[in-house]
Amino acid sequence: MAVKTLSADSQSDKYAQAYHYIADRIDRGEWGAHDKLPSVRILAQELGMHRLTVFRAYQMLKQNGIVYVKEKSGYYVSPSAKQGADPFETQANRPVPSSNRLSNSMASIQQKTADYQLSQALIDPNLLPNAYLSEYVKRVFDLYPKMIGTYSTPQGDQELRESLCTHISRQFGIPVTAEAMTITTGAQQAIDLLARIFVRPLDAVLIERPTYSAAIDIFRQHGARFLPVEIGPDGYDLERVQELMERCRPKLFYLNPTFHNPTGFTVPAANRKRLVELAERYRCLLIEDDVFHDMYFGQPPPPPLYAYDTEGWVVYLRSFSKYVAPGLRICGVIGSKAVTEQLAIAKALADNGTPLVNQKLFLHYFQSERMIQHIEKLRTALQLRRDVMEAELAGTGWQWSSPNGGLNLWIRLPDSLDGSRLLEESLRQSVSFVPGEICDPLGQMKSFIRLSFSYMNEIHIKEGIRRLREAASKGMDSDR
Repeated sequence: MAVKTLSADSQSDKYAQAYHYIADRIDRGEWGAHDKLPSVRILAQELGMHRLTVFRAYQMLKQNGIVYVKEKSGYYVSPSAKQGADPFETQANRPVPSSNRLSNSMASIQQKTADYQLSQALIDPNLLPNAYLSEYVKRVFDLYPKMIGTYSTPQGDQELRESLCTHISRQFGIPVTAEAMTITTGAQQAIDLLARIFVRPLDAVLIERPTYSAAIDIFRQHGARFLPVEIGPDGYDLERVQELMERCRPKLFYLNPTFHNPTGFTVPAANRKRLVELAERYRCLLIEDDVFHDMYFGQPPPPPLYAYDTEGWVVYLRSFSKYVAPGLRICGVIGSKAVTEQLAIAKALADNGTPLVNQKLFLHYFQSERMIQHIEKLRTALQLRRDVMEAELAGTGWQWSSPNGGLNLWIRLPDSLDGSRLLEESLRQSVSFVPGEICDPLGQMKSFIRLSFSYMNEIHIKEGIRRLREAASKGMDSDR
């Protein structure tokens, strides 16, 4: 059958997105031969599109043999349905122009000049083992004299992967092999690579509300359709999660359940176990971003979701470098064989492998006794800074839950204060923070802000909060 093609320049992005959304779900087997497809009205409502857009997509699918029509009944999957040639590409293989523009809301804020950086969820460089690491550099170069002249494999240095997997196996009592891990250049790259692999335009994606803002930008850039899930001190509303999984069949759920960024909440063990069961039942991939696991104050957090996974539905992102040497950008991604194989290909296409020098430097510090001592001291220092920030915020009337780990406070302001407007005023006071709306997949949460207590020392935290309170007073006065 000749496939009808369309001029790329004559079609809207939404038309192409609706076509690919339906075709991809058929191709993945979610709708089988002779299955009835959603009506034009229902699908248009679900996708937030005009009915005519969905109708035209169905008509094109019909002309290309992917669906057929029953009189007065609706659209059905053709028994010989195959995607074949893409009707939204020209003979020159030129795709439909995209109206999306790259954006990174967090980076835009952190690039603002401010003497008091309460927006940076990074460790104060003065708390890092800089002198010790600098002494380590020559030793590592002596051990691996040729490492600067070669690449790592795309999957990552074998020695490092074995070391990290041994550590994780001992920590949680679960078997993890080096073959199941890929090293990425930080957790954010892992999120982007996984989005490239699994997300097509209009695919449903479960995402926490609020969540890590860069993840929102990444999944949005790949055309994801967000299904927000509220996170609270007791975890997720699993009845809501089950309802969304059953009705919308999301491709994945991106979540950060341990010392959650930005709220600081930690999802209880029972909630984690049940969530993995739901993922297995509804075939929804869980992408677990776990960058703060060792940054606890008091008792360690529950084991990660990955510890409860027996069917390969959890992809576990474990970043270590944030509290050792953020500039090394080391994250270990653990997943099933199918995920690891695709991730290695995507990693090779992105940068052909995380720099070998970074991996070897991190490896030898990670294996040292100094590493354990450093983490213990760092927990104490971060807890002290959290306490100082909370003391300085006392009396404001602002609300927050004191986190038992991590790097941030999630603050609810009075309704009279808008986070983005407060940021404008506080920047004039040389103080930066993260407004809550950029952490919200719905773009709301205007009365919330994220303050990081990890980057500034105690003296700077006190002065930064004093200036922030002054900016808030001016903001409230201007609204009267």
